[in-house]
Amino acid sequence: MAELENPNVMPNLITFLSSLLQKVAESNDVNRRFKAQKVSVFHGLSRPTISIQNYLDRIYKYANCSPCCFIVAYVYLDRFAQRQPSLPINSFNVHRLLITSVMVAAKFMDDMYYNNAYYAKVGGISTTEMNFLEVDFLFGLGFQLNVTPNTFNTYYSYLKRETMLQQCPPSTVESSLSLGRSLNLHLCFNEEDSTHQNQQLAV
Repeated sequence: MAELENPNVMPNLITFLSSLLQKVAESNDVNRRFKAQKVSVFHGLSRPTISIQNYLDRIYKYANCSPCCFIVAYVYLDRFAQRQPSLPINSFNVHRLLITSVMVAAKFMDDMYYNNAYYAKVGGISTTEMNFLEVDFLFGLGFQLNVTPNTFNTYYSYLKRETMLQQCPPSTVESSLSLGRSLNLHLCFNEEDSTHQNQQLAV
């Protein structure tokens, strides 16, 4: 998509996506006190010291993948959370899920991409761990990697709209579709809902 090539577009989308994931992770950090959450290969022993914003900025800077890969990675995270409700995104796994989703998206979308060792270095993990994360992520997705143009445009439009609303006065933002309106905190849309309005992904 040509619009994503605009140097002013992606940084704002990355910032909003980081904020979105931060809210989801924090909500699920609280929920884990009341609801059991499964531990997976994506979980670290402790919370990474690097913020989600800085980590995603690092991936964006060094991954050298096409901008659309970040939209597709967002779709993958959404699908993963829908298919794996016992593995909600939280502060202990969000970083590994991010680097894995971007790598898988780059491999699926781009004609040329870096190998797992390179992405492991970008993500600050070992190549062996990167390999394990990729396999688990693919199985978690049920190998459903295809993203239709309609799905892509829906997710991109959501990110674009919310990014623009963040730059509007508070009274305008209040009228937007907000993640916080859901008790479970959702990422985005249920792809099976043709209206893409009534149900969002619970994480």
